[in-house]
Amino acid sequence: MLVFPEALIGGYPKGMDFGARVGQRTQEGRMAFRRYAEGAVSDFAPLEEIAREAGLWLVGGVIERDGGTLYCTVTYHGPDGVLAGKHRKVMPTGSERLIWGFGDGSTLGVVETPWGKLGSAICWENYMPQLRLALYGQGVQLYCAPTVDERDTWLPTMRHIAVEGRCFVLSAVQFVAGGEWGAIAGGSVIVDPMGVVVAGPLRDGEGLLMADIDVGRTVEGKFDLDVAGHYARPDLFRLLVNTKAQAAVDKLEE
Repeated sequence: MLVFPEALIGGYPKGMDFGARVGQRTQEGRMAFRRYAEGAVSDFAPLEEIAREAGLWLVGGVIERDGGTLYCTVTYHGPDGVLAGKHRKVMPTGSERLIWGFGDGSTLGVVETPWGKLGSAICWENYMPQLRLALYGQGVQLYCAPTVDERDTWLPTMRHIAVEGRCFVLSAVQFVAGGEWGAIAGGSVIVDPMGVVVAGPLRDGEGLLMADIDVGRTVEGKFDLDVAGHYARPDLFRLLVNTKAQAAVDKLEE
């Protein structure tokens, strides 16, 4: 299984403002957005080909174009190249809301793989307790966290999630040496269900983190902590997740 960072295909336009101010937009900003949108993907054929040629599960971070809207998306392709599922970021952060649409609950699911249940939370979605619980409730075992968050606070967040969810956390962080859109320092890491770092963090350079994973460790971990099971208090707390696709235009069938 190979996990790529957030927005690897299409790019993360760090530092760009697209000419937007409150009550104002510039033509130069519109042209910058046009360029960015033209670099997004409307189908995932290149990722399908990579997964099939390599014969592995591929978790890809892409900027997806759907109609006139862009989404920050994670895709799941099996070794046969077939798209097994995807997740669209439900809450773009700060100025990301200017360029990316909001995903809905229809892509907030997990995918069955031969090694366990695979799911993702993108960047600051990992700071949304309800979203994490929605994944825990589906039994996620391979929890992917693609991001561009390079801060020192990211590693303790990943360790917390691994302990909280009793899952393996695989966080792929972008590294960019510099250039038009600014630098990103990396920080990719793999953490086991007890919060132990088994690979990384990889900072200040490109690279590939590798680890052998025994998914049975997730079962061992839930012996004493299952936040969506025996360690929950449904008589006190309940989470309602709307998994229906929220289309802006629906056809009424007669």
